[in-house]
Amino acid sequence: QVQLVESGGGLVQPGGSLRLSCAASGSINSIRNMGWYRQATGKQRELVATITPVGSTNVADSVKGRFTISGDNAKNTVHLQMNSLKPEDTAVYYCNVRGSVTTSVRPRPFDAWGQGTQVTVSS
Repeated sequence: QVQLVESGGGLVQPGGSLRLSCAASGSINSIRNMGWYRQATGKQRELVATITPVGSTNVADSVKGRFTISGDNAKNTVHLQMNSLKPEDTAVYYCNVRGSVTTSVRPRPFDAWGQGTQVTVSS
């Protein structure tokens, strides 16, 4: 089993900044990628940004230039620095980690999600 612990989030005024963090723990054999998704009320969950262990990133056009994703391979953590926040960034943000876990037989794939953290951008 893989557990994800998210931190950060909260209420911020437009133009402000927040930093989200997510730490993965458990019998992790390897990580394929880590990232963040978000879901606003009444909308589908959408990708915000992902990062691979070698540093390749995939960032949504809507947040490019404002959000930065980074990872710490040694600690199995991923961070999302969010700057110049806009009201339309308001959503529940979910951490996602994909990789494989160690078993007695062979590594088994996993796709883990965090519980979500609320980000509200409002004056």
